[in-house]
Amino acid sequence: MTNLPERFDLASQDPLADRVAELRTLFPDVFREGKIDIDTLRRELGDSVEVGQERFGLTWPGKAECMRVIQEPSIGTLVPMHDESVNADTTQNVIVEGENLEVLKLLQKAYYGKVKLIYIDPPYNTGKEFIYPDNFREGLGDYLRYSGQVDAEGLRLSANAETDGRYHSKWLSMMYPRLFLARNLLSDDGVIAITIGDEEIYNLRAILNEIFGEENFLASIVWQKKYTISNDDPGIASMHDYVLLFQKSTAFRRNLLPRTEDQQAAYTNPDNDSRGPWISNPIISNKSKSERPTLWYAIHHPETGEEIWPDEDGVWRFSPTEYARLENEGRLYWGAKSTYKKPRLKRFLSEVQDGVVPRTWWTYEEAGSNDDGQRELTKLFGSKVFSAPKPTRLIRRIMDICCRSDDLVLDFFAGSGSTGHAVLAQNLADGGHRRYLMVQLPEPIEGTTFQSIADITRERLRRAGEQVGSDQPVLGATQLDVGFRAYRLMPSNFRVWNSEVRGAKSVAQQLEMAVQHVATGSTEHSMLVELLLKAGYPLTSPVEVLNLAGIDVHSVAEGALLICLAESLSIDVFEMMVELVPAMILALDSGFGGSDELKVNALQTVRARNQRTGSDIVLRVV
Repeated sequence: MTNLPERFDLASQDPLADRVAELRTLFPDVFREGKIDIDTLRRELGDSVEVGQERFGLTWPGKAECMRVIQEPSIGTLVPMHDESVNADTTQNVIVEGENLEVLKLLQKAYYGKVKLIYIDPPYNTGKEFIYPDNFREGLGDYLRYSGQVDAEGLRLSANAETDGRYHSKWLSMMYPRLFLARNLLSDDGVIAITIGDEEIYNLRAILNEIFGEENFLASIVWQKKYTISNDDPGIASMHDYVLLFQKSTAFRRNLLPRTEDQQAAYTNPDNDSRGPWISNPIISNKSKSERPTLWYAIHHPETGEEIWPDEDGVWRFSPTEYARLENEGRLYWGAKSTYKKPRLKRFLSEVQDGVVPRTWWTYEEAGSNDDGQRELTKLFGSKVFSAPKPTRLIRRIMDICCRSDDLVLDFFAGSGSTGHAVLAQNLADGGHRRYLMVQLPEPIEGTTFQSIADITRERLRRAGEQVGSDQPVLGATQLDVGFRAYRLMPSNFRVWNSEVRGAKSVAQQLEMAVQHVATGSTEHSMLVELLLKAGYPLTSPVEVLNLAGIDVHSVAEGALLICLAESLSIDVFEMMVELVPAMILALDSGFGGSDELKVNALQTVRARNQRTGSDIVLRVV
């Protein structure tokens, strides 16, 4: 047992580590020199293994590289953008400017299993739009060059042209690691919804089958994005896109859609039935006499006593016994003056489900159109600032099916911010408390006063919040959350411990770097955000400043995590912190002033408290 506190791991979580650990517990004999022997694992699972056997599955040049990219940790951080935020001290909404693969890695610890709905509208791979800079998956360095934070020399931007020999492969290599990491963030009852065009619908379905499992496919929805045809279209006019839905597991339960006014008005009560409004349905099935001979029988008209038979190609829906029950309960309707030749079945509003079962065909009247999306954005900005924004009605319909009123919604291809706007509109409509987490690359944009798409994302949510705030009804003490906390992806506030120390030229330099671990220009607030995020606490976690022994200590999530960023520590502050019984204490290495004695005493203080009370406080230095 070491006498010095361990260092806090600043790298993002390895998304495969937990899975490998579980596999090692279940099948320890399939590991060879620390790696999994796939053929041995298959035999353990009862699968026969043949050398050179062809396999069914999706593959492409670069797929193996995707797994390496997934496992590379991010050593970046998210830095608060105070001037760009709205109601930062109270809001639960978040907008992150940054490359989404790096950001997804940084979110793994804090948001693992916390997201109910992921909605994304990724590039459709039409050969025209921006995909990513060449080698963009290499990580933080390329992002910093792309966003202009460091010298961009040598960074080449490109569209994914159809003439490229790896046209589909590049798109798949871009999407696969992002979807892999996104799945980790979903709750067990969570769902991902992705809008996509014909260009990559097949490949997207294939990688979702692989990452989420074919058994978790929910629906391929056809959404009517247009209602007019261009007269100069050279081919067959495309009028639709797709919405692919996959659940995280069978724990997901879809909601019913609310009835429209027309659907509600269909229930009437022309005969003043005491059971209330109803609609009627045929009692004739689509089965023939030869298929269902027991449902071929005669009934009698209640007024005339006439014997009535069904058609031979369409028998009754019910057996004679069931028909008699329905007749006795007054559930058969023969018309206002008993003039129907065959009765209809009453279905009472009070007895049916409180809503409508979702279907896979969504018209523009139900879910909005491309034109609706453009009109919404133009209304906020006064001019066109973004091409083809998704209509909020489309995303609200997805939320209607997939979300509760207080769920977290993630969009890591945020674009103009339609998802955040939809969350605000839905909360306004039903008084809910849904929250959004948006991620958008600062992609340059021309023809507007905005420098990047990320600027448009924030401005749209700012204006949409003002609009919703002015429209909201009086909700008593409860007010809708129309703010957001803005962050930007940046390098870590702390030096990369092993690489920088190993690169130091002398022992004196190594010792200096060991103590002075904070990067130049780091602020207390940015360090606080990085540490709480990498310790596994969401960006919106409540933080309180405590004064202990004359030193400010940040209490995160009601004392679960204590972060002390003071440059001069004493044993008194550690004694006071352990009395608060946090799960973890984080302190700057520089705060110990190079004193190993103080570190030893601090660690012993924690251990003594744990041994005395059975607590499990962890002390780490940064």
